[in-house]
Amino acid sequence: MNYFSSDFKLGILGGGQLGKMLLFDTRKFDIQTYVLDPSEEAPCRIACNHFFQGDLMDFDTVYEFGKKVDVLTFEIELVNLEALEKLESEGLKVYPSPKTLRSIQNKGRQKDFYTQNNIPTAPYKRFNDLENLKSEIVNQQSTIQLPFVWKCTEFGYDGNGVKIIRQVADLDSLPNVECIAEEMIPFKNELAVIVCRNPSGEIKTYPVVEMEFHPEANQVEYVICPARIDDAVAEKARAIALNVSQNFNHVGLLAVEMFQTEDDDVIVNEVAPRPHNSGHYSIEASYTSQFENHLRAILDLPLGDTDSKVAGIMVNLVGEEGYSGNVVYQNIEKILGWNGVTPHIYGKKQTRPFRKMGHVTIVNENMTEARKIAENVKNTIRVISE
Repeated sequence: MNYFSSDFKLGILGGGQLGKMLLFDTRKFDIQTYVLDPSEEAPCRIACNHFFQGDLMDFDTVYEFGKKVDVLTFEIELVNLEALEKLESEGLKVYPSPKTLRSIQNKGRQKDFYTQNNIPTAPYKRFNDLENLKSEIVNQQSTIQLPFVWKCTEFGYDGNGVKIIRQVADLDSLPNVECIAEEMIPFKNELAVIVCRNPSGEIKTYPVVEMEFHPEANQVEYVICPARIDDAVAEKARAIALNVSQNFNHVGLLAVEMFQTEDDDVIVNEVAPRPHNSGHYSIEASYTSQFENHLRAILDLPLGDTDSKVAGIMVNLVGEEGYSGNVVYQNIEKILGWNGVTPHIYGKKQTRPFRKMGHVTIVNENMTEARKIAENVKNTIRVISE
């Protein structure tokens, strides 16, 4: 198949900001793109060749969409697996594969996968629903002790579906769904490594990044590359990420989120089989962005250089508390005069508290200076409503 011919069609399930940034590189290669998303105001709509509005969890919608394209990928994990499996069985190239996605889509299965493959991860226990979890905790029958981390196994995103449980009463506000209780691990840093792999088996990792989280929203506030950690810890993190990738046998990008413990061990928290928030810095700071390398990987092209040209920090722009409605990016013009600062606006029309609305990348040869500018960016821009 000639990926650079005029009749080649790439399909993307999901039309959010990840797809929009991927479309920049499809345009660079002049690849014809088809996008499916449930929202008529999806960010991808303005940048793809053909846009289809539809339910990503509906079998017929996803199956019929897949029949229109030559290669199918996704920018969100919540898609109909059975449709992907049928398309793949009929010869369509689907990357990452439905088999990989099935192991990742449910966080309970994902945790089981780590233990089955001797990948270091926090101790946990799966529960069919919240009531079973509550019963075990109240009766002190569980191997997981308070405090612990509660996670719903499906449909969680951007800090939703995760909560620290410090007392039994904290469980009362949670939905009665399948979930896991995970032991709280004291850690120094939250790290991430993005791995890219093509069907021919070529594999590369990006440098280890460090993530600083918003204390209330449980969302990444800053991504710092390179991580401010010892080389030995960085090498350990990259080796674990490669091991995770090879066990999943994925094609495309795999973002591996990890904890660096107080003893400098590295354990896996969770993964995402797609371009990821922890790799946005790469658009400006790397020789090859994560989005271009995802495209290269799923088209089985040689992978690009994952090294950084310069230190980079990414600042997430999220909706401010107390504001919902038509979005306004207040003071954004002020940062445009600052050297090494590049804003990315995702194109979502409506803001709400903590919704991801954009990001800003700061590149600088001096990491300390970059971090200082990132703080100024965060304190200058306000994502509010009219």
